[in-house]
Amino acid sequence: YLPPQERWGSTLLGVCRGVSLVGACPAAAHGPWPEAAQLCPPDPQPTARGVSSRGETCKPKTDIVFLKVHKSASSTVMNILFRFGETHNLTFAFPIGGGNQLFYPHHFLARFVQGFSPRSPRQFNILCHHMRFLRPEVQKVVSDSAVYFSILRNPVQLMESSFMYYKGTSAFSHVHSLEEFLSQPYHYYNATKGDSHYARNLMTFDFGFNPNGEVSPERVKLMLKAIEVSFDVLLISEYFDESMVLLKEMLCWDLDSVVSFPLNIRDSSTKSPLSDTMVEKIKDWNRLDWEIYTHFNRTFWERIDRDIGRERMQREVKALRQRQAELARTCLQGMGSVSPKDIKDSSLRPLQHGNAKILGYNLKQGLDKETEHVCRRLVTPELQYSSTLYKKQFPQKPPQPTPSRQGNALRHRLEGTQN
Repeated sequence: YLPPQERWGSTLLGVCRGVSLVGACPAAAHGPWPEAAQLCPPDPQPTARGVSSRGETCKPKTDIVFLKVHKSASSTVMNILFRFGETHNLTFAFPIGGGNQLFYPHHFLARFVQGFSPRSPRQFNILCHHMRFLRPEVQKVVSDSAVYFSILRNPVQLMESSFMYYKGTSAFSHVHSLEEFLSQPYHYYNATKGDSHYARNLMTFDFGFNPNGEVSPERVKLMLKAIEVSFDVLLISEYFDESMVLLKEMLCWDLDSVVSFPLNIRDSSTKSPLSDTMVEKIKDWNRLDWEIYTHFNRTFWERIDRDIGRERMQREVKALRQRQAELARTCLQGMGSVSPKDIKDSSLRPLQHGNAKILGYNLKQGLDKETEHVCRRLVTPELQYSSTLYKKQFPQKPPQPTPSRQGNALRHRLEGTQN
């Protein structure tokens, strides 16, 4: 099986082969292969991205595509986008009928979005729910000026987390430990299973590529190029605060817009240290993810050095952490996260999944109405927040009373007089 952006294979590879990782694709790449738009978007134009390190003024960005990569602090980022969108009355590209996934693990299609119609295309401000990325379809539901970004995680920690969170999947359900799985992965892993992507190169899969594809230098280069020309920036979850500062700068937002409390995190009791041998096995098994991570970890710091500088970044991170601590003192009981069984307000209890124990928060009692609203939004789990915003954007029509026979006759007579 090959996803859409890889089906034309070596032909497109030949077209894009000579392209540098920072340049535009040749015009020929837009020719007889429409899928090439994923790898070679038409005529990328450099644009200003937020306030510069020199303090130049800018207008806050409100059109955003966030590729929500699994197990990479993406739920926390999503809370930031939810809060900003709600504050500024922005529209979200929700899955049809609500929910938290845009028909994942299928490649994204515009028709998966509630309110989208090809006959009268509608653009939305923020696309951020789980999807498998396919750029030509994404472009149908957002404006051409939308900012595209995602967040990555070290594949070693990502796989350890995935093993606990997705323990019930076909690849993991018959083993007792990650070590047992990696001792003979092909004994348990079947690429044809519909949930196999959770067990190998999960980031590669979310970006729309074949997680079982070859790891040749040529293919890796093309994959990195595809991501680089499609996304304005790739953030790094291990440097979350630095990532939020960079995001703030790029989107021209204020500090409070990117402050957050960690969401969808698991209790440390379910975490175990990995031996050096295990680390290397995970890297080898997830080689495509490792190539993506190491490349964009490097460009992340290059971007910081170019646009912000290390000294200013340190000051910005310090200010962000101080603000987060201030909000924790104001909002939270005990200043931090608690076990799900200790969460007193059931509406703030996150979904529990697999063998992971997902933590949450308790709000202080006696907060004034405005403060309680601010604090509650910071700690509301993804599913509950998404559901609230969906109902706000698509309010249910009140049920119409069934008309009586006499009422029907009267309505027909009235309509008849108007025609």
